[in-house]
Amino acid sequence: MVARFSVGLDWEDMRTLACCLAFTVVVSHAFAQDEQLSPANPMEVPTQLAGLTTKEFTRLVEQAQESVVVVTFEGRDGQRLGLGSGFLIRADGLIATNLHVIGEGRPISVRLRDGSSHPVEQIIATDKTQDLALLKISGETFPHLTIAEGEPLQQGQPVFALGNPRGLEHSVVAGIVSGFRELDDGMSLIQLAIPIERGNSGGPLLDMQGQVHGLLTLKSQQTENLGYAVRAGTLLQMLEAPHPIPMSRWLTIGTLNPRLWEVTSDVHWHQRSGRILVDGQAPGFGGRSLCLSRQDVPQVPYELAVDVLINEDDGAAGLVFHSDGEEKHYGFYPSSGQLRFSRFDGPSVYSWNVLEETRSSALKPNDWNRLKVRVEADRISCYCNDELIFTSADSQYSSGRVGLAKFRHTTAEFKRFRLAKDIPSEKPDPQLLARIEEISNVISSSTPPTIAMIQQNKDFALPEQRALQAQAEELEQRAGQLRQLSQEIHEARTRDQLIESLDQDPPDLLRAALALAAMDNRDLDAEESVSTIQQMAEEFHSADRDDEPLEERLERFHRFFFEEQNYHGNRTNYYDYANSYLNEVIDDREGLPITLSVLYVELANRCGFKAEGVGLPGHFIARIQLSKEEERLVDVFERGEFLSEKECQQRVREFSGRPWSPSYLDAQPAHAIIERMLRNLIRVANDKRDPEAALRYTRTVLALKPDSPDDTLFRAVLCYSTGRKQEGLEACEWLLKAQPPGILLERVRQLHEALTEL
Repeated sequence: MVARFSVGLDWEDMRTLACCLAFTVVVSHAFAQDEQLSPANPMEVPTQLAGLTTKEFTRLVEQAQESVVVVTFEGRDGQRLGLGSGFLIRADGLIATNLHVIGEGRPISVRLRDGSSHPVEQIIATDKTQDLALLKISGETFPHLTIAEGEPLQQGQPVFALGNPRGLEHSVVAGIVSGFRELDDGMSLIQLAIPIERGNSGGPLLDMQGQVHGLLTLKSQQTENLGYAVRAGTLLQMLEAPHPIPMSRWLTIGTLNPRLWEVTSDVHWHQRSGRILVDGQAPGFGGRSLCLSRQDVPQVPYELAVDVLINEDDGAAGLVFHSDGEEKHYGFYPSSGQLRFSRFDGPSVYSWNVLEETRSSALKPNDWNRLKVRVEADRISCYCNDELIFTSADSQYSSGRVGLAKFRHTTAEFKRFRLAKDIPSEKPDPQLLARIEEISNVISSSTPPTIAMIQQNKDFALPEQRALQAQAEELEQRAGQLRQLSQEIHEARTRDQLIESLDQDPPDLLRAALALAAMDNRDLDAEESVSTIQQMAEEFHSADRDDEPLEERLERFHRFFFEEQNYHGNRTNYYDYANSYLNEVIDDREGLPITLSVLYVELANRCGFKAEGVGLPGHFIARIQLSKEEERLVDVFERGEFLSEKECQQRVREFSGRPWSPSYLDAQPAHAIIERMLRNLIRVANDKRDPEAALRYTRTVLALKPDSPDDTLFRAVLCYSTGRKQEGLEACEWLLKAQPPGILLERVRQLHEALTEL
């Protein structure tokens, strides 16, 4: 601990100061990380044992490598996240690899030795216990390897392996079989005197005749030149009882909700954090692609609106309405720096009619623009950022569907799509604009907004918050403070909504969790997420029958949740903010144990069950009641695995190291669940060295527990880090007055002095 604070106080110093704080630490499975870092062994000894010359062995390797592939999958941001190996086992494009190599719910791509890339079309079968997966790509004449069906490998037998260690594609390493291991979880492994590197996973283990006996899977933790392979014979059993999953069902990361949207072409429409994104070019003239809403269109008059972001020089994208679902519709959209209103009567340029076109100062280049169309019986009115741009009496089409469109090679983003009888203008009230002007004149350019100022302006809704942001862009020196004020007003309003949800009787855990997510995402529409859950409940209820036993009903619910909806634990990006945002968990169908359990409980209760959350230290689970005497403890992260009390004790030892207490099986109240979610987010912010986010979550914890001395101290530390002098001083003064046990008051005085000098 430093004796005094200084301007150079860094994040490590702050963490040391706040060391009395306890965070909920959730540990992911290291197995899924595939960290394998050993150097390669020479190949002379294995080849000599096999009686092969170097030339013979080289020829064998070259032939086998033709069937080895590179397997990659994408993360939530669309970038490559994982890399592993696999190999073709049939000429029709059937590929074997490790299950952990392909992630869960993500787009998977395979690259062959000749450099060609192929999207995976189906997951033919998986075996979680043996960590195996069979993938299918399109084709009929691929070179492939043969799985050994005769004599098994013997201890001391020479073998070699192929793969892509640490991205070094099509590498080879040789060694010998050193033993065999049967694990408690049923996994059967071949122990190898072979170094395994990251990226080798899924690669074939072959004998010196070129037949496959195993798939490399993980590295020994005891020594560098030792690894393991899972037996390949299981692949033959999987082929006898395949369970094909088309990629349309496998892909859950970023896919549009088919209940809400219908895409009319092969262009890549997807969603991310409340936004709809599109890229690629559709076939046909103009590269037109539609994404049509499945909402019922009201009788005229009605309005539709969306925010759209495109590059000024990058094509066109916007709203469509009166669509027949194919070639005919109206469109209002920015196009190459202009605003355009068109009628589309068919697929070609000869059937496209530009009815109106103009340049307008209302259109903000390379920025978000709010498009709105009002449809009336005798006219169509088009608005950009609430400025009237066009009025048209064209009446060629008078009914049809509404939605979004993009043209040519445009890459576009959409958010806040709305369809209603009336969509209010988002122009701020003149009086509120005057208040914003006043704020911009009095706000300091060197210190953040005060708590009092935030409270005084909590009536600012989204239009006023945006007006604050626009004013900030005009005032260069004060821009940071105005953006901060807008954000903190949003945070304060959202925090109030969170507390209000928890204060209801009974508490509304679902809306509280969505409010927590909205704190970091002002575009989040909580009611849309609530509606999605209700739609799922209605879909489940549609198969109800009066004589269905509760056990069978629970089995059906688990099939619905874990197989049809494909909800699963995220081992790939475990420590990611998104895993704590319930709306993103709903959309992407993956998350942390606690967020998946919250979703499971909320949906189960809507489906006629009595369910609740159980906060085991380090690993959150759920409980579902079948009768007064019978219940099930459910590990939602592990796709609904039922747990005994003994297995719960094992989970606690594994994830937290704490001694067992029967109280760990008590139901968690809503406020405790939200607090735990907040502490998970604080931990992520701490790891990412993001004090602004950490302060946001700590303030919210204190809204739940206002008398927490540890959190008050951490708030003061974060205020020092972010330059919030007054708020930090108030926190220090509370601690000095309360003198809570366990807090070193001398350190608090040092912090108070450092804040005073800001």
